[in-house]
Amino acid sequence: MSIKSYTQAIKDAIAQEMERDENVFIMGEDVAEAGGVFGVTRGLVDKFGKERVRNTPISEAGIVGAGLGAACAGMRPIVELMYMDFTFVAMDQILNQVAKTRYVFGGKAKIPLVIRGQQGVGRGNAATHSQSVEAIFMHFPGVKVAIPSSPADAAGLLRTAIRDDNPVLFFEHKQLYNVKGEVPDDPDFAVPFGEAKVVKEGNDVTIIASLLYVNKALAVAEKLQAQGIKAEIIDPRTLVPFDKATIINSVKKTGRAVVVHEAHRTGGVGAEISAIITEEAFKYLDAPVIRLGAKACPLPFNLDLENAVVPQEDDIISAVNSVLYR
Repeated sequence: MSIKSYTQAIKDAIAQEMERDENVFIMGEDVAEAGGVFGVTRGLVDKFGKERVRNTPISEAGIVGAGLGAACAGMRPIVELMYMDFTFVAMDQILNQVAKTRYVFGGKAKIPLVIRGQQGVGRGNAATHSQSVEAIFMHFPGVKVAIPSSPADAAGLLRTAIRDDNPVLFFEHKQLYNVKGEVPDDPDFAVPFGEAKVVKEGNDVTIIASLLYVNKALAVAEKLQAQGIKAEIIDPRTLVPFDKATIINSVKKTGRAVVVHEAHRTGGVGAEISAIITEEAFKYLDAPVIRLGAKACPLPFNLDLENAVVPQEDDIISAVNSVLYR
């Protein structure tokens, strides 16, 4: 094991896969010398050259379209988008082309394409650079969706994504880039898609959290522990494919569930998870499932206002108390 930041874990996984397979390359806006807007790919161009670490024009539609073409032609491209908010500029390419090409060609066309980038709050990047948009891509079949919350999962899930013959949307979080943790040194270390992680065991309430909110849930669990409440925390790790079994088994044990994420509450991932629990574990529930998400408001530039829009630790504690003592 090595101690690495989330950023370093991603960079090392990319470099190791590029060393392993000459068909792997990365492209995006300023990914070469600048290393991308958050420096995640900094230094890769010195090692692999400009043919495999390619700067692109400012056109997300063009970048994703080129990635699809390269994947169809046998390459394994990694497309970096500066902000995952900018997937909206390439929605036709992602949802009508990338997601459907393998299907419309009867499975004959492999699409080993990774579209990765960061999203989320914490830097006052305002309404069009702070959104969490992962739920949109759950709705359209044909793409896989990964949401790593730790350096180890970032490395392991990214390696799985690069080796997959299907397109993957890989969501990072800008607030996690400096978070450090143990990462296996094995260059073949991979985290399978569709396997949720029980981050912390407990028997009083199940908290399902993703990305930055896994860490917030862990902080909440410590405070709840002081009250004698043992929370079980589950990180789905991937939304497509989605591990229902781990969550259902936890809810059967605890009888209570709180789902929390940073994205808007309405139509968010929490709604789908709540529906799954209600459909498949209703008789085990001692209280209705509570879901937390951002309020129906564009994300403000001011950090205090931003914090007022997205769930905070106290909101999670209130939700847990609600399902425990209603």
